[in-house]
Amino acid sequence: MNIETKCLHSGYTPKNGEPRALPIYQSTTYTYDSTEHVGALFDLTAAGHMYSRISNPTVDAVEQKIAALEGGVGALCTTSGQAASLISILNIMGAGDHFISAATIYGGTINLFAVTLKKFGIEVTFVDPEASKEEIQAAFKDNTKAVFGETIANPAMCVFDIEKFATIAHKNNVPLIVDNTFATPILCRPFEFGADIVIHSTTKYMDGHAIQVGGVIVDSGNFDWTNGKFPEFTEPDSSYHGIIYTKSFGKAAYITKARVQMMRDLGCYPSATAAFYLNLGLETLPLRIKQHSANALKIAEFLQTQDKIEVVNYPGLKGNTYYELGQKYLPNGASGVVALTIKGGREAAVRFMDALTLSSIVVHVADIRTCVLHPASATHRQLSDEQLVAAGINPGLVRLSVGLENVDDIIEDLKKGIAAI
Repeated sequence: MNIETKCLHSGYTPKNGEPRALPIYQSTTYTYDSTEHVGALFDLTAAGHMYSRISNPTVDAVEQKIAALEGGVGALCTTSGQAASLISILNIMGAGDHFISAATIYGGTINLFAVTLKKFGIEVTFVDPEASKEEIQAAFKDNTKAVFGETIANPAMCVFDIEKFATIAHKNNVPLIVDNTFATPILCRPFEFGADIVIHSTTKYMDGHAIQVGGVIVDSGNFDWTNGKFPEFTEPDSSYHGIIYTKSFGKAAYITKARVQMMRDLGCYPSATAAFYLNLGLETLPLRIKQHSANALKIAEFLQTQDKIEVVNYPGLKGNTYYELGQKYLPNGASGVVALTIKGGREAAVRFMDALTLSSIVVHVADIRTCVLHPASATHRQLSDEQLVAAGINPGLVRLSVGLENVDDIIEDLKKGIAAI
């Protein structure tokens, strides 16, 4: 099936007389015919659901759909994008380990990596994603276990060179983890460029309607966990009677361990109702993301003509720093998010935003309705000025999430904001 068809049909196939729409299995509990079968579930030798902290039939259907969209061997839904980022790292690292991340990632993820994971004894080194291969290689250590980046950085709108980082990561026998939230699998499938693990905040375009927080991890099945750097996959797990993940689950070793070990212990699994809402968003994702991208390009072209706008950063714009990378990784659109820097800095950006009437000031992005945010005073306010600059954020930067309204109406609203600068 083509990807538009997968959005509608993957994950759930009703049998004769069954509901056409994905049912909500709103239950924590499942029943069995024998204690032997329950034992087999806990030995991981039989397929099925043990408890809804680990899996649920409705959520499972959505996981299968997302895995199909990304081209992976399996997926694990979580209660937020941050939870997906956390588990993607903890599944392969522990105290004393190190990983490398692009410096231009989402501010909340920077905080997770640099502050919270530090308390776990896990160290991160942030690198300029535009650095040379030699400079990036210099950041590797003997205990480096992964490399992390975002397809389209939030909010700087930098395009991540997936192939370059995949080559470097694999040279060092570690996986590349890519946050594909803004692009979605409709615009970019990182596995096709060498990424090994993909994560999403499904709260954004996958949901699309700003009704449900969520996240997901997708496993490509392509990374060799038996290369000697990851004994947790090749040595017995005492919490499951000595099971060895690479022997028992092959290409699905990573995502299986994430579910039965990490999710079992951390318990950040979404409800059936949450997955049901997410599935509704996925069904229309191809139509929405293409229109978001088309509207955003028109808006970016308009903003470029305005004297009071210092910089317009959108990878779809010809002449943009990331245009060539955008054409490589995002040939069908660069999402609906535009980063613009207002002349006059922080105060001018606030005047611009406060004058808008159609666009909403919200702590959210990738909604069907146009919304704006000033990252330096909201989502990224925990960062120092140096960290803001490293993340590609100017104090006058405004993140404009272009919605599905008529593009002329959005432009008229933006004119009000520009007049107030």
